[in-house]
Amino acid sequence: MISVQDILYARYQVPDLEAAAAFLSDYGLLPSSRTDDALYMRGYGPGHHIYIAERGPEARSIGFALAANSAADLDRLSAETGAPIELINEPGGGKRVVLIDPSGFRVEVVHGIEEVAPVATRKVQALNLGGQQLRLNETVRPAAGPAHVMRLGHVALHVADLGASIDFYSRLLGMKVADTYYMGDESNRMAAFMRCGLGEQFTNHHTVAMVQLPKPGFDHISFEVLDWDDLMLGHDHMRRAGKYRHSWGIGRHVDGSNLFDYWRDPFGSKVEHYADGDIINDDYKSSHSRFDPSDPNRQLSVWAPPMGPDFMS
Repeated sequence: MISVQDILYARYQVPDLEAAAAFLSDYGLLPSSRTDDALYMRGYGPGHHIYIAERGPEARSIGFALAANSAADLDRLSAETGAPIELINEPGGGKRVVLIDPSGFRVEVVHGIEEVAPVATRKVQALNLGGQQLRLNETVRPAAGPAHVMRLGHVALHVADLGASIDFYSRLLGMKVADTYYMGDESNRMAAFMRCGLGEQFTNHHTVAMVQLPKPGFDHISFEVLDWDDLMLGHDHMRRAGKYRHSWGIGRHVDGSNLFDYWRDPFGSKVEHYADGDIINDDYKSSHSRFDPSDPNRQLSVWAPPMGPDFMS
């Protein structure tokens, strides 16, 4: 078993690369590379790309990439699974072992992709909250425009068999369960948030979230933005553009605690901006909570406006 370190990028098929590029630019991503049949978008961080769109006849999710700690980890994973180590013949290079998870998602475990220089952003201001005075003699005047997407934070999946999916990601990739939901009897797990299993090292609350549903697919992918102001400015920019469909937000989730804002891309896929998520390690106390399908808003948010009518679809 290896322990993956983070999520790197998501991979989609889309019928219109120009429409994808326009949306992602408005959503706060930056162009990285382009071929005749694929689009590679980056964030403001050092990742070469965090989103890949491949030209194809219909819009669909394909899979995502997780970072191996070393080339030796690829050797171990290849030996354990029988999947070969491949040279990545795409911008950024590197090597990968490609696995197919129990729901049919392509999971690329990669190492050695070229990093790029981070792109400068505005300063993240300290906050004066609840009598805690940290920002002194400084004003807050962030400029209007798209959000600054820093990185891909997580992917949320619809999976055919939750138990088999948890086993796959934990047994082969060293991931650990952060929190779970059940419906009815406590033994009836229906959703799980999985994090990178890095022991005492802190990591994001979840890197792969999954809910058991009859039809597998991406529920959404989630991009981390600079801060709270960036989340709000990104929302305002998307709203003012007047051509994108808002799905839900702005609010704060329960599991993961992150501030969130969801939109639909031109092909109907759900994407999230988030900020201020939980950072945890093995000392974190996991929860197993009852999910009430008659009132999902209560389980999924501490506070938020009502869900959009299409959010759960």
